[in-house]
Amino acid sequence: MSLLRRLRGDTPDHAPHDGHRAREAAAVIPANAGVSDAVIHQAAALVLSYPEQELLESLPTIERALAGTAAAASFAPVLAHLRGDRLAALQSFHIQEFDLSRRHSLHLSYWTDGDTRRRGAVLAEVKQVYRDSGLLVDTGGELPDYLPMALEFAARDAGRGRGLLERFRASLELLRLELGADDLPHAGVLTAICDLLPGDSPRSRAEVQARFGQAQPVELVGLDLVTTPGRAER
Repeated sequence: MSLLRRLRGDTPDHAPHDGHRAREAAAVIPANAGVSDAVIHQAAALVLSYPEQELLESLPTIERALAGTAAAASFAPVLAHLRGDRLAALQSFHIQEFDLSRRHSLHLSYWTDGDTRRRGAVLAEVKQVYRDSGLLVDTGGELPDYLPMALEFAARDAGRGRGLLERFRASLELLRLELGADDLPHAGVLTAICDLLPGDSPRSRAEVQARFGQAQPVELVGLDLVTTPGRAER
């Protein structure tokens, strides 16, 4: 079940699969969809999520939806990455890079609030934004600041969704910088997301701090998470 269906409330949420759901991109981004912020947000939500077979089968649809735009070049490396290996290897890569390392955390409040008491209040505020929209039914066991979820929300509710992404602009920029520094194919996706927000992107963590004043101190960002093998706990 896609995050979109949970946001729309089309179907009850049943047995979770490690906090992730198979993506049904063909139903989310029609092949003839007009290019818009919503299409970019939805495409980004899909390719940043834990990969499932449904996502791999939907890559041509995503690519067609983005064709002929500046965003297409930004998405090209991650689409090539998703086409370039077996599903099990792609899933292992995602776990290693996004779940077992905080350098590439997809949880937006981690970058600004870390593992602090304040973060709990921030997560509650994010969930309230979803509730206020009338779209959200269930986060499926995932924290509400999970970036793919926030992007799907932005694809469905442009006003509130854009406000949420702007609120976490520092997080998006820090994640973009870390992905780029580590030469991950997903870096271009974050560039495409940030390009939809006001102003130019900062060129360094220091610029992020100077501009937004929300980033964690350097020594608290990018520390590896020590955990047992398998899916990281949320």
